[in-house]
Amino acid sequence: MKILLYLEGEKLISKSGIGRAIKHQERALTLAGIDYTTNVKEDYDIVHINTYGFRSLRLLRQAKRQGKRVIVHAHSTKEDFENSFKGSNLLAPMVKNYLAHFYQQADHIITPTPYSESLLRSYGITRPISAISNGIELSKYQPDPQKETRFREYFNLEPHQKVVISAGLYFKRKGIVDFVKVAEQMPHVRFIWFGQINKLLIPHDIVDLVEKNHPANVSFPGYIKGPVFEGAMSGADAFFFPSHEETEGIVVLEALASHQHVLVRDIPVYQGWLDRTSVTMGRTNEEFVAALDDILGGQIDRREAGFQVAKGRAIEEVSRQLAAVYRKVME
Repeated sequence: MKILLYLEGEKLISKSGIGRAIKHQERALTLAGIDYTTNVKEDYDIVHINTYGFRSLRLLRQAKRQGKRVIVHAHSTKEDFENSFKGSNLLAPMVKNYLAHFYQQADHIITPTPYSESLLRSYGITRPISAISNGIELSKYQPDPQKETRFREYFNLEPHQKVVISAGLYFKRKGIVDFVKVAEQMPHVRFIWFGQINKLLIPHDIVDLVEKNHPANVSFPGYIKGPVFEGAMSGADAFFFPSHEETEGIVVLEALASHQHVLVRDIPVYQGWLDRTSVTMGRTNEEFVAALDDILGGQIDRREAGFQVAKGRAIEEVSRQLAAVYRKVME
């Protein structure tokens, strides 16, 4: 059995959660001892498609004509397309119809959470669906004093400076506006948002927010990976992710794996795997400020329970679940 892992527009989305998800798939297949390729010119038995562009659709149809099995990874929904790119809300109904048509052609669909599975079912999709986490490499995010020092030196942080971080593309959906509004109410705390996207693709008000309309205690350093980012995940004082909509949220898993204090918006995607015993949740900016005050003041500590959640979504477990789906699809 040989798998073709396919990611259309890799250069464009390599810095997104989907870009990291396919790296996790490669690692999971290696752990499972399953042969795979990312070269569409090589022979394969199953194509595992991670994107939904027109080249992805062409590959799907080609594979079906050749009698190959097709798995589509539903990372994207109409709901998480909204409030992202310029014009995304106008296009969202058409995106929903296209996604339903695209996903319905698969032999099997994988999606990260029961919540995203429920969205796909609401589109009228009847194909088999498996909810499998994108997974996390626990060893990569274990606290490391050297990485944490690199992080603090990179941002010229004072020894006792409190720091709250987040990560994601510059999308309104990700809660970037609320991140800045909360920071405005906590001027004594440094807020850092990791991530970026071509600013031509996003609305002008978000561009202005990132470039100039934010207080001095907020930084947008762009996309940073490696020791600085990994050091931030464990070395910051809290990870604040006020996203309004996700299919899972790989950065949340990364923060949990880093033994970090995690504050998220209370949204449906977390039901069944995250709750107020493992993370702190809020729904309004007032609740976020109060929660951060409690976290920074040492009154809340749910890090160990959060780490146990990450352990349950470790790449080794994902490897076993993916292998089971591949075997089922080949039967």
